[in-house]
Amino acid sequence: MTLTEAADSHRSPDSPAVAARSRARLVLLSVLAGAVAASLWSFHFVDSVIGDNVANTLLGYDAKGTAITGVVAGAIFAFVSGLAGTFTACNVAAFGAVIPLVREGASWRARLRETLRPLSRLALGMIVVSGVYGAVGALLGERLPQLSQATVGDGLPVRLLQASVVFGLVGLAFIWLGLASLKIVPDPLAGLERRYPNVRLVVLGALVGGFLIGRPFPLFHKLFEYAAEIHNPLYGAAVFILQSLGNIVVMAVLFAVLMLAARGRFPRWLAASPGRLATVGAVAFLVAGSFTLIYWDIRLPSMFGYGWYPVVPW
Repeated sequence: MTLTEAADSHRSPDSPAVAARSRARLVLLSVLAGAVAASLWSFHFVDSVIGDNVANTLLGYDAKGTAITGVVAGAIFAFVSGLAGTFTACNVAAFGAVIPLVREGASWRARLRETLRPLSRLALGMIVVSGVYGAVGALLGERLPQLSQATVGDGLPVRLLQASVVFGLVGLAFIWLGLASLKIVPDPLAGLERRYPNVRLVVLGALVGGFLIGRPFPLFHKLFEYAAEIHNPLYGAAVFILQSLGNIVVMAVLFAVLMLAARGRFPRWLAASPGRLATVGAVAFLVAGSFTLIYWDIRLPSMFGYGWYPVVPW
């Protein structure tokens, strides 16, 4: 091979060096997008302006100020408060799970099947985790850090410390899945997926269900306190599952729109180029994971004097 041929080979879009630089640039831009989102995020706006107003409107009363008066009222409150918390910082990462759900379908019936099937697998993982935690939470109650009123250090609430740990782990899991989609790190689910084709969707659902383990959203905190007062593990499991289902309603609608209203064009576009689905999915995971990790493990501690992170004053 001549020097010219070697240079042309090195510059080829398919060469390993070019592919590695392209992946590195994609990772850098995705992480930067997550970091910018963490800086711009206004928890007051999404928790109070959006969350409280949605809950108040749907329930017809002051969601924060009115006591939960029974198991039925608690069940309704659970689903509505879950829906109201769709865009909170402790739930928005769920939207990173949308792209891996996309499947192709020729007819509207096929697209409907391919809409419901992956959603059901996602819901399975989510229901198992949220249901188990709801039962445990109802039994243990205030012995869990999430319901504690204690603080550590310079006034950092213990419940926020739990949130920082849980969402930090979730963020790292999303980042790892994103890097694995780009074949930068080993895929921890590849071996299992060969035996159980739907395991990736179930694991994604489990991660989404795990959001409840760290969630400090005030309306969820109120629901959790009531479940702990009743001390019934079946009730705790039921309302936590309803909370999780409420959390993904908007995401499910978005997914349905992508699959049905677009008449399959979006799935076909993803499948038209080799690696496009993996690349788009990787970006979704990396942005969502970076945002979650940075927001809960860098920005949150900085609010209590532990380190510093630039925040836009809204």
